[in-house]
This record gives sequence, structure tokens and C-alpha cells, in this order.
Amino acid sequence: MPRIALIHALAHSVDPINQAFEASWPEATRMNLLDDSLSADLAQNGQGLDGAMTQRFIDLTDYAVNTGAKGVLFTCSAFGPCIEAAAARHPRIPILKPNEAMIEEASAWRMASSKADPTIGLIASFAPTLVSMPPEFGDSCALDTQLVEDAMTALNAGDGATHDALVLAAARALAERGCGLIALAQFSMARAAPLVRSRLGLPVLTTPDTAIAKLKRLLNQ
Repeated sequence: MPRIALIHALAHSVDPINQAFEASWPEATRMNLLDDSLSADLAQNGQGLDGAMTQRFIDLTDYAVNTGAKGVLFTCSAFGPCIEAAAARHPRIPILKPNEAMIEEASAWRMASSKADPTIGLIASFAPTLVSMPPEFGDSCALDTQLVEDAMTALNAGDGATHDALVLAAARALAERGCGLIALAQFSMARAAPLVRSRLGLPVLTTPDTAIAKLKRLLNQ
């Protein structure tokens, strides 16, 4: 089975994506690389996604590929341009941004919707995500966003129940504003998806499930 490199910038992303692999593609061989200074530096240094940050992503990708990885999945949604630069160096293997498969599925939902201008609700618990990610949906996509930084704070404190309740509250606010689909931007937020689905009755997309489905499809072609 193919070796898949999972590269994390948040420690909270490790368990959700590995649990999703266990559920939907347990045969895949996984390797996990964690550098949680990536997200900390992005949040604190004010430099944005500069050349130095991009080089760090290139170095991580090169390392993963040199170990024999046949696919690479990044699990933090705030680094899109850096991941694109890393992927350009290895065009023969799939190197995925964490959110690209979810965006594709959300766009397909929007195209199939019977509403004249269906709106997608995007929830993030890491502020830089709402800078880098919305443009990836395209200018024609009706998007409403909600930041819940307190959810990340709760998760950091080990309070998963509060995290999930805050995500649900954000999703409910988006639904009340007319969103017909909820997209959870962070891998760490996937744990709240069943609660949101059950309480709101809306389709809810997560980055782990959609990313694995795309990787599996690409590597099985």
C-alpha cells in the first residue's frame, strides 16, 4: 500500500486525520510529521506567508518524498501558497492542501443546489485561515465566514465539549444567515461535525474525510 505523509502545523490535527484514515483507508501506510512552530510563527511574527515560511514547507515536502511517500497531505489550512510552491517541485505525486478537496465538494454542492445563489458557511478556529482560504473558493462563490478562536483555546485546554459547542453555535449563526452547507476549515474541528449535523440537519463537510477520499482516488488511478 502507498506511504502517505501527513504534515501537521497543529498538534490537534494529528488525531483527526489518523482516525479518519482508520475509518476509511486503514490499509494506507502513514507517516506523521509535526512542526507546531509553523502555526505559532505565522500567528506571532506578522510576516505572513513569506519566502522563509515557503522554504520550510518545501523542506518538509522534500523530506517526505525522499522517505518514499507516494502522496503528501498537509493538515493546516492557513498555508495554501506555501503548499502550492512545495507541490510544484513534485508534479508526479499528489501533494494536497488540506482544504482543496473540501472546497471541490462544496463547489459541487453549490452547483447542484436548487437555490439561485446558495451560500456556503465556512468556520475556522485559527484566524489566518480566514485570510488564505476564502479566495480559494473563487470570486463567484457566495461564502459566509465565522471565526471561533475560543474553540481552539478550549481544545488547547483539553475541553472538547466546549470546543464542539462553540463550533455548533457558529454553525447555527451561519444557518440563520441563510447558509445551506457548513464547511469546517480546521482538521481539529472535524470532531464537531456529527454534533452539527444532528442539531442543524445541514450537510457538513470536513477536511479529513474529503482529503482522504481525493488522495485515495488519485493514487488508485
